[in-house]
Amino acid sequence: MSSTQSVGRSIPRVDGEEKVTGRARYVDDLTRPGLWWGATARSVAPHAILKRIVLPDPLPADVVVVTAADIPGLNGIQLLTADQVALVPEGGRIRHPHEAVALVAAPDARTAKRVAAAIELELEPLPAVFDFDAALRGDVVVHQNPDAAPNVYSDLTFGRGDVDAALAECDLVLEGTYTTASQEQMYIEPQGMLAEWKDGTCYVTGSLQCPYYVHKSLVALLDLPPEQVVVDQAVTGGGFGGKEEYPSMIAAHAALLARRAGRPVKLIYDRSEDLRATPKRHPSRVKHRMGFKRDGTLVAVDVDVLLDGGAYTTLSPVVLSRGVLHAPGPYRAEHVRVRGRAVATNHPPQGAFRGFGAPQTTFPYERQMQKAALQLGIDPWVLRRQNRLREGDTTATGQVLRWSVGSTEVLDKAEEVLASPPPHRSTHTQLPADPSALRRGRGVAFYFHGAGFTGRGEERLKGTLTLALCADGVYEIRSTSTDIGQGTLTTFAQIAADVLEVEASAIRFAPRSTAVAPDSGPTVASRTCMIMGAVVDQAALELRTALAIYGREVGLEDPDDLAAAAAHHAQAKGELARTCTYHSPEGISFDDTKYEGDAYPAYGWAVCVVDVAVDLDTFEVAVERCVHVIDVGKAIHPLIVKGQIEGGTLQALGWALWEQVTYADDGRVLNDRMTNCIIPTSLEAPELETHLVEVPYPHGPFGAKGVGEIPMDGPAAAVANAIEDALGIPIDQVPVTPEVLARLWTSRPPEDTTRYERRA
Repeated sequence: MSSTQSVGRSIPRVDGEEKVTGRARYVDDLTRPGLWWGATARSVAPHAILKRIVLPDPLPADVVVVTAADIPGLNGIQLLTADQVALVPEGGRIRHPHEAVALVAAPDARTAKRVAAAIELELEPLPAVFDFDAALRGDVVVHQNPDAAPNVYSDLTFGRGDVDAALAECDLVLEGTYTTASQEQMYIEPQGMLAEWKDGTCYVTGSLQCPYYVHKSLVALLDLPPEQVVVDQAVTGGGFGGKEEYPSMIAAHAALLARRAGRPVKLIYDRSEDLRATPKRHPSRVKHRMGFKRDGTLVAVDVDVLLDGGAYTTLSPVVLSRGVLHAPGPYRAEHVRVRGRAVATNHPPQGAFRGFGAPQTTFPYERQMQKAALQLGIDPWVLRRQNRLREGDTTATGQVLRWSVGSTEVLDKAEEVLASPPPHRSTHTQLPADPSALRRGRGVAFYFHGAGFTGRGEERLKGTLTLALCADGVYEIRSTSTDIGQGTLTTFAQIAADVLEVEASAIRFAPRSTAVAPDSGPTVASRTCMIMGAVVDQAALELRTALAIYGREVGLEDPDDLAAAAAHHAQAKGELARTCTYHSPEGISFDDTKYEGDAYPAYGWAVCVVDVAVDLDTFEVAVERCVHVIDVGKAIHPLIVKGQIEGGTLQALGWALWEQVTYADDGRVLNDRMTNCIIPTSLEAPELETHLVEVPYPHGPFGAKGVGEIPMDGPAAAVANAIEDALGIPIDQVPVTPEVLARLWTSRPPEDTTRYERRA
């Protein structure tokens, strides 16, 4: 490789300068001549028939109002289904307490919000349902699914062997029920869109992850041909999954208002509305059984997963899919049975969040492994090593692990790191000075995460991008893979630059717009670097080959001089482009009906170790050390990769100890302010020790695998295991707030009792 090699180096981010200098333009920075502002009128009832919408009388002259009657096409947000309406029509059914019923646009935001707040609704209340058991009973039907029971969005079952017979022969059977709470993404920039119409075409610009998701939904809603809808990504201040599906809703609202007003309209949520109305992490309840031989061999796994999907389908079936596929854990077991159901309630809809179902099922299996180690008298590290999946092993879906299995390497690295004292001294001022009030413990979690879309998802997506040598001699990437802070632009530039033997700064990017870039698939599922980065690699190789051929054809003195060939072609012939589409590696196959085969092309592997101190006076938990070791295949940009891991780790610690979306009895989100929807700050964050392991994936760019989601999956289990180590009480729910821990401590059983079943 030439001296321009940038892969593996932490070069300056290509978008760094415009962000630190303030030149980056987020959607709230954008303006248009004659711009108006939008606002949303919402229900406060969790379940009701909307009899009538009563507008203020008189309605101000410089205000427009949009209801469902003004939708020219399909009143539904296109995703997996279109069951979620854009606006509840009169005579329709309200299914959650923050549902949009009308829209208002005015010359200023204050007027728009005032008029929206003055809209009254005549309602016929209906019974509502908010918990798993009531939803499954079906006394109140929120959702009818012709392929499943009432209130069940998706029902999945898979496995192998004879679980019941195997459990009957085990020396130790552990059974536990584990619950996890909802969690808010809390991206830096709230949801926002700007819409305008020109010559019959709708243009939408906003804070989003997936331009073609929004495009698909608007085409149906507005009843327009695809070429008359253009969706652009503005610079986006974070997403974490929260800007995967919901931007289609707010884009629909902005587009409808702009159409009615005949002028551009900007719709920006304040933090409170964003916290109330947008999807969160799915709450879960998982019943988990594991059966072991006396020597620690894992024999059987039996898992039942429930996710609360809220009032509409959104992405619940695919969140459930990933969750159940990860439920057996990174362990060998000959007998496995997994069932999962996503159920409908009258909570606001749940949706995508970093980890996408895997954190909810990682927590149970790692708690089970910790309990098994205690009951069997085996060191937790030894038990995990003994049962880990290795290259050549077969997963619960029958997938043979053929490559990039870093299970041994991450365990080895973690133990190596822990053999030395931490490089930083922990300083937590909230801990008491009296050491007798403290209990300390250590917890470990070992886990994996599939990178890329589940099953045949990538074949259906057909992620595509274009790499062009432009007429001005500059290389340009045209892709709708978005940068939401995670470094997509820099990573793609590094991959292309190394193949084309130029500096990464010589690669530019077309707007992430449906008007100029092909559909690269959604920026989700730890797929951007591994999947679309591989397409960048392929397109760059094809362009390099074409330039070499051209150099020979025109008789260049050195036909292998890419720079000379590129300059000559740009001047003589103009643009040279290659458009490439992702295809799965040969031999990868998955049966979506039976859930058999290669669930993911590759997995990341990780170990998280947490040391905690528990204050027995206040029951606050301080994380004193956190070591995270992750197999990333290849770190294209090590600093970006470590940043992704550290950000995900802190989100996971927050979910473990502090973060919880709280609902009122009527399903309303209660903690709709940053003052009471708590996330960890620098005071709570430990010094994070992040270590990268590189076990290359042969079909990833330079060996890279996905890394965005995996750090979210395991730390909560490590924290729970550490608290149990400190206090001797099982922790089977997150978050472990001081109130929860105080209740568990005061209600703990006598020391000589056990919660576990041991067979003779």
